[in-house]
Amino acid sequence: MKAIVFLGGGRITSALVAGLRLSCYRASIVVHDRHPDKLRALKRQHRIVAEPDLQRALRQADLLVIAVRPSGVAQLLRDIGQIDQPVVAISLAAGIPLRNLQRQIRAPVQWARAMPSPACRTQRGLTAVTFPRGLPAAARDEVRALFARVGDVREIPESRLDAFTVTYSTSHGYHALAALAGAAERVGLDRKSALIAAAHGLADGILLWRDGNISVQELVHEAATPGGIAATVMEAMDKAGYAGMVERALRAGLARAKANAKG
Repeated sequence: MKAIVFLGGGRITSALVAGLRLSCYRASIVVHDRHPDKLRALKRQHRIVAEPDLQRALRQADLLVIAVRPSGVAQLLRDIGQIDQPVVAISLAAGIPLRNLQRQIRAPVQWARAMPSPACRTQRGLTAVTFPRGLPAAARDEVRALFARVGDVREIPESRLDAFTVTYSTSHGYHALAALAGAAERVGLDRKSALIAAAHGLADGILLWRDGNISVQELVHEAATPGGIAATVMEAMDKAGYAGMVERALRAGLARAKANAKG
């Protein structure tokens, strides 16, 4: 069996490899990166094969994962050149469409895109995948099966992938946790109690929705008694423009994704 080869040894590669190892993934995992310290850390933590030579890494690939920042994709593809052996290549680069990837490296490479969450480290990830027309079913199944090892997989049309990308990030939860806990400290809680209370308010309530059959609207109604404290807090957030602020933030992310496509 050939290897899965990651080009780029950064955070998302580390998270994916950790999740794959947790799932008892049997195939060889090869990582290429220009920075030896990243390769050493991955080899020590996750038993990967560190390959500093790009062309040697490519020759081992059955699945090829492009895991560099969007700004570095074009140069990486130029460095790769043409690949002669059949391989399924998966780009994790936000905003860069399949047509750009296919234009730079053509058949026998078969392209797909994926947006995996860092939560895949613990097999609680969420990955959106998108495929070009005509991609064989076997290649689609191979991509889905890879990411299914580390969490839920959703197939999203490429036209909607950027909207998914700006919405699904675990950074939303971390940012909300930091903001809510910080506000709790400023109104009188100690740091530890603030974090515990904020984490419960965010995570445990969401898990109740995720694990049950109750709509978000029903849960809001249950949690916020009219005239009560929770309802007062939500009303104040709405008046402060909370929903509009979130939408503006997502639109800024979409603009960044479109800029990636042009770069």
